[in-house]
This record gives sequence, structure tokens and C-alpha cells, in this order.
Amino acid sequence: MAKAHHYYHGQRSYSFYPADVNELVEVRARQRTFDGAYGRSALSTLGYALTVLRLFDRRFYNIGIVYTALSGMIFAIAFMRQRHSLHDFADSYWARPSFTSPIRTVGQTGKRVFGRPFVTAGWVVVSLAVVVAAVEIGLLVLIFQV
Repeated sequence: MAKAHHYYHGQRSYSFYPADVNELVEVRARQRTFDGAYGRSALSTLGYALTVLRLFDRRFYNIGIVYTALSGMIFAIAFMRQRHSLHDFADSYWARPSFTSPIRTVGQTGKRVFGRPFVTAGWVVVSLAVVVAAVEIGLLVLIFQV
């Protein structure tokens, strides 16, 4: 069975080119806001893990390793979130009723709609909450052992 391809302005995804500057600005803003937040969180967690590993005693190495693992898991979630939002501008969403009549807020009246309306990826939020909760419980166990 052939894999379904997403088309953007009638072109495949690898040859997608924004129609104008406004669409390019919208694509970059979505990447920076919605996809970049997870990547920045992972980088800051990795920085904290490296700080713990470099500055503290050997007894705290396990805590640094747990934070490194958390950073890796957040990177994986960020990658999956980025893959999910690649199709926001696909042609297949132009014909859907949720796209043609989105609920507009006060600041959006009379403005152009780019891509499908943004919807929070609930599975990303839930998976990130589960990962962080598991790591926090593991950290509590490690702290009480030290």
C-alpha cells in the first residue's frame, strides 16, 4: 500500500515554498512558538543536568543522569510534536469545515487565515506530563536515598 503524501500548494512537502512573505512569517512563528518551546525546554533541562554532573559530589550523579534522561525524552517528544505540525499547511485541510469557518477572536476579524487553525496537541501535553511526573517521583526516591 502506497504511503499517502501531503501536498502544499499542489507540491510535495520537500518542495514546499511559501506563497508570500506573510505565509513564511506564519510558518516561522508557528515553528518558533509551538515547536521551539519543547526544544528549548529540553536544552535547559540538559544544561541543568550538566550543571549537576559537573558541580556536585559523586552522590548526585544519579540525579544528573535522571535529568539527562528527562532531557532526552523531551527531545523525543519535541521531535514528534514537530512532525505532527509539519502538515498544518497541507492542501488536504483546506476543504475541512473546521478550517473554512474557524472561530475568530476580536483581533482576527478581516485577517487572512494561514494553515489549519492551531489546536493544542493533547497527546503531547499528556505524554510530557506523564514523563515529568515519572521523573519527579524518581528524583524524590533518589533524594531520600542520598
